[in-house]
Amino acid sequence: MKLDSIPKLKYTNSNNFFLLAGPCAIEGEEMALRIAERIVEITDKLEIPYIFKGSFKKANRSRVDSFTGIGDEKALKILKKVSETFHVPTVTDIHEISDAELAAEYVDVLQIPAFLVRQTDLLVAAAKTGKTVNLKKGQFMSPESMKHAVNKIIDSNNDQVMITDRGTMFGYQDMVVDFRGIPVMKQYAPVVLDVTHSLQQPNQSSGVTGGRPELISTIARAGIATGVDGIFIETHFDPSNAKSDGANMLHLDQLEKLLTNLTALRKTVNSLQ
Repeated sequence: MKLDSIPKLKYTNSNNFFLLAGPCAIEGEEMALRIAERIVEITDKLEIPYIFKGSFKKANRSRVDSFTGIGDEKALKILKKVSETFHVPTVTDIHEISDAELAAEYVDVLQIPAFLVRQTDLLVAAAKTGKTVNLKKGQFMSPESMKHAVNKIIDSNNDQVMITDRGTMFGYQDMVVDFRGIPVMKQYAPVVLDVTHSLQQPNQSSGVTGGRPELISTIARAGIATGVDGIFIETHFDPSNAKSDGANMLHLDQLEKLLTNLTALRKTVNSLQ
């Protein structure tokens, strides 16, 4: 995959990690623009290639009354406005074959959720849009098995593909990152570490996913040290009131310090290679 093939992606020659970051879900225009503006300020300062992340809908929820979105096209238009306002690319999840063509009209990167990464027709539909495809590693899959998911994209005449590790199921209610998988998956495609989802604690009795956000810095730094190409972080200015995944999101006020530290660590890692 060539980073500079993603439209509007800046600082591709900075030798820094690239960043996918934003809220879990698009809750409205004001919140999306507010979060994007702050992240753009930070990433411009640190010369981090940045892709704004926001789900236009949340199809995989624990309960039927969980927030799923504000309306598909409404949310996608907000993602497009973020891109046009701040001149950055955007990424969103797709869940059905029909989502691929729809979302591709508005965003630059299509993301396949971890639970769906074995769905061949969905991956092929995403690949055929010509957009960059981000494959989330299934919580139930080995690093080696992601080779086959990557090949589904490549065999559909699209070499713009990346892998994102979001942890592996550990027991019934916890996730763990096996950092041995990073160099394995880098043989197949650039690898991103989804820091915040790796700290989820799913299947809580309340039906609302828990998390351990106090470990975000620990996991992120370990990812940079083991050579990930990119970092994925969900962030919000009010995580406790976010409509999705608030339990494991990073407060927006803490993002600059974390990215500054990761950039310094990246420079050290680069000097050792």
